[in-house]
Amino acid sequence: MTISPVVRSTLPGVGVCLLAAGVSYAVSRVVPGASALIVAIVLGVVVTNTVPIPTALTGGIDFSAKKLLRAGIVLLGLQVALTDIAGLGVPVLIVVAGIVAGGLLGTLLLGRLLRVPAGLTLLIACGFSICGAAAVAGAAGVTDPDDEAEQDTVTAVALVVIFGTLMIGLIPLASALLGLDPRIAGMWAGGSIHEIAQVVAAGGIIGGGALTVAVVVKLARVLLLAPVMAALSVRERRLSRLHRTDGPSRRHLPPIVPAFVIGFMLMVLVRSFVPVPEPVLAVGGAVQTTLLAAAMFGLGCGVRLRSLLRVGARSFALATLSTLLVTGLAYVGVTLAA
Repeated sequence: MTISPVVRSTLPGVGVCLLAAGVSYAVSRVVPGASALIVAIVLGVVVTNTVPIPTALTGGIDFSAKKLLRAGIVLLGLQVALTDIAGLGVPVLIVVAGIVAGGLLGTLLLGRLLRVPAGLTLLIACGFSICGAAAVAGAAGVTDPDDEAEQDTVTAVALVVIFGTLMIGLIPLASALLGLDPRIAGMWAGGSIHEIAQVVAAGGIIGGGALTVAVVVKLARVLLLAPVMAALSVRERRLSRLHRTDGPSRRHLPPIVPAFVIGFMLMVLVRSFVPVPEPVLAVGGAVQTTLLAAAMFGLGCGVRLRSLLRVGARSFALATLSTLLVTGLAYVGVTLAA
């Protein structure tokens, strides 16, 4: 059996990313509150900024950062059961929709006011409002299919890691200072923190049953990834038609609904209406974590600290204001809906 040259050139880098994912998962099991995804990103940043990455690995690392990440997003759907989401009640679901919509629109407006590049602003808006790095990469796959602005993706992911990690400690602390009961505090954590793993860590710190409701609220935000990506795809197609040319510079048209979004929704339906055995869900969760961690390592390998320092104060200001906006919307919403 012969292996094609493309596959042969990709395998070494993919293998390294999967190895890094395994190491990250092991660290997350040993260190309380550590997320395998965050560990993988940090590991990728450390590696790429301390040792030269061989050219033979770059193709596979790039493949992992894009293709494995989308596969991980598909499997992420197995975590979302529509019955659990519906159990939150209509008022909370309206709040979740308001958090995502308000976070997206508000961040876009803030980015325009701060004169942050539109592409980077959109990625920050998606990452901070929906589900962190997965939303950033998903939006980049729709709006930048030819990877012409890959540095924006890397920057947005790095900002998600920085600010989401800070929220792990700040939300439980703020909840205690405000005297919130565990259920409301958990809803606040799920409605405001960027990554699922970060929500789990914060919910565990809050305690008293906060973890379960925090995760369900967060998964309700994750569910909105599908319609937002579909809307972005329609927007990109319209923009492509407006700037259409007959020459080679014609922009690549994304599908109306990206394949990974369809896969994500199919997995949601499977989880919601098919009696999937717990061992299968456990294996699916482990594979999803592995794929996303491998992708995060790949994205981390694209983070050059010198380049990140050149991002400028405006992008960090936008990330700060977006975090405050989403956190504020979540707090007001959950306290009114409770």
